[in-house]
Amino acid sequence: MSSREDFKSFIPANKIIPELTLKACLVGAILAVILGAANAYLGLYAGMTVSAVIPGAVMAFAFLKPFKGTILEVNIGMMGAAAGEALAAGVIFTIPALVLIGAWTEIHWLETTVIAFLGGVLGVLWMIPLRRALILKTDLPFPEGVAVAAVLTTTVGGDPTAKADKKSGVSGIWLIAGVLIAALFKFGQVALKTFNGTVHSLINIGKFDIGGGEKPAVLYGGVATSPALLGVGWIIGPRIAAFVFVGGLLGWVILVPLIALAVGLPVPGTALGLTPDQISQQIADATSLGNGDYSLGSQIWGFFKIWGDYIRYIGVGAMVVGGLYTIFKLRSNLASGIKEAIAGLRGGKVEVKKRTDTDINYRIVFLVIGALTIPIFLVYAYLSSMWAVSAVMAIFAVLFAFVASAIAGYMAGLLGSSNNPISGVTVSVLLITSLILVGFGLSGNIHIYGVAILIAAVICCAAAISGDVLQSMTCGQMIGATPKNQQIAEIIGVAAAAPILALVIQALDKAYKIGSPNLAAPQAFLMQGIVKGVLGGEMVWPFVIAGAVLAFVLILVNMPVLPVAIGIYLPFTLSVPIFAGGIVRSVTNRAIAKKYGSADEEEISEWDLAIKQTDVKPKEKIIRTGLLFTAGLIAGEALMGVCVAFLIVAGISFAVFDYPPILPSLIVWIFIAVLLAYIPLREIYAKKQEE
Repeated sequence: MSSREDFKSFIPANKIIPELTLKACLVGAILAVILGAANAYLGLYAGMTVSAVIPGAVMAFAFLKPFKGTILEVNIGMMGAAAGEALAAGVIFTIPALVLIGAWTEIHWLETTVIAFLGGVLGVLWMIPLRRALILKTDLPFPEGVAVAAVLTTTVGGDPTAKADKKSGVSGIWLIAGVLIAALFKFGQVALKTFNGTVHSLINIGKFDIGGGEKPAVLYGGVATSPALLGVGWIIGPRIAAFVFVGGLLGWVILVPLIALAVGLPVPGTALGLTPDQISQQIADATSLGNGDYSLGSQIWGFFKIWGDYIRYIGVGAMVVGGLYTIFKLRSNLASGIKEAIAGLRGGKVEVKKRTDTDINYRIVFLVIGALTIPIFLVYAYLSSMWAVSAVMAIFAVLFAFVASAIAGYMAGLLGSSNNPISGVTVSVLLITSLILVGFGLSGNIHIYGVAILIAAVICCAAAISGDVLQSMTCGQMIGATPKNQQIAEIIGVAAAAPILALVIQALDKAYKIGSPNLAAPQAFLMQGIVKGVLGGEMVWPFVIAGAVLAFVLILVNMPVLPVAIGIYLPFTLSVPIFAGGIVRSVTNRAIAKKYGSADEEEISEWDLAIKQTDVKPKEKIIRTGLLFTAGLIAGEALMGVCVAFLIVAGISFAVFDYPPILPSLIVWIFIAVLLAYIPLREIYAKKQEE
């Protein structure tokens, strides 16, 4: 297989078509605001955000089609959308924690805008020297980047004025089919609530006496019936999907049941110090988990409570070590970028690169990164009144933003932006930030808690941006975009989104009150717990250390750390559908190997297959069809997720059931998995029947 550095893009490097135009930048800025605002609400309300890479591409195409926008202009519009959504994640995970912890009585618009802007720009800038190292020098699958490239090349094409080639060996029908199937399914799950999107179950395997007194031993199982996660599993392949699943099994099927057996399952609403609102919310959550059955739901809630309070931190510890080890492995690639920057700073000769490999000048990048230390220091000093500490922490924020961005970018490349546990990176950042403050002798009061969150907020915004930047840059690499133009578009998106996001979160807080049942802000509660845990001396360090040790063991036996760490950190319901998608891909590969002798794409990579339009060989056609169908599944679910977010913001509800039935969702989801196996291989089966 040829190197990614020699990859022949959809639009050749020597061809110049309109790209960074005013209309493309305006569309990017508008989409950054729209999708950023929608995701800010969705994240505070439900604890999740929807990656805007694919929805942004589709919306940019719709906006630019009347103006005959080129594929590269649509890509620029998508970059802005991705910036808004990613920045929303960085802001909502941290800033609301300031209100929850009592450091702020309300959301401060100016401070939030400045922090979001500085963190966002820092994330874009750090991704510039990391671009080649993570996209071109690795074999990371970048599932959403591949999917959106397939979407753009199939829908927009290379020349907006040219007619489609009817003799093309590839049909876009499977892309459309995937979009429609996933979108309708998602609408039924989250808007109509005609069937449940998540299945939870418990199995009682008897009673055992551990830690004094007989207690029931219970095993948990669950699955999110998500077509998009099936698609992600198919794209990343069986190996990575299996490692994610192993992490899920370790956390949810081994460790949580053991702790539950030793100390018993926590019961909703019984912990000390809970407010009446918190008690009623926990009971409502338990009832929802049991799909209306409180008795079952309270046990499932107990499982999630143990995972959230203890096991998740094993994943965090493994992520920190695994992330640092990943950066260590990429050191030579990163060093070449830094050498080039130093050559530029000294005025030395820098190699002239082709258009599709041209970044913003490294000299400018590193000078601006250094200059950003000053406003970050001023913000910290203004908000904390601690000048010496602020100076140290500003330098720390800028440097650690590089580490956090690299780790978050790598994880996004592994599993996609939607499944990228940015909150895990943020937890790691908060742990280290809080430990440094403890080292300064600062701990134990609300003021210091607030300082820790503010410091981490800048780094979190940078890390959040990195994943979507890399997905978009990967797509750009495949279709033939100019990296420099994409990076400029991303900064425009950050600048447009930051003030509006601050306004949206401020308005939501005034309307619903952050922390109330109407605006639960689960990630912000997690961040609040971390800061109180470290600075208040209640942190579950044994679990963090256990995760770090696990990572070292995996490194020693030469197994990938981050997929396993992600599996431990994510809810088990997300690991299962990713694994299911990996199994379907394994079936596809076996069928190809049986028919053609090998399932490996020696002649052509998935990057090539995602953009290839003509002369597709039979073996390539199978994978190309699968890529288009999975791209459709990811795009359909993401688009519908954004549409439903707008319905929620508008207060519109079409819900049929309070507690929807589970079985129909499971049957339809299994049927979609069967389709994913059958559609790419249908021609093989048809030929067998003819024989």
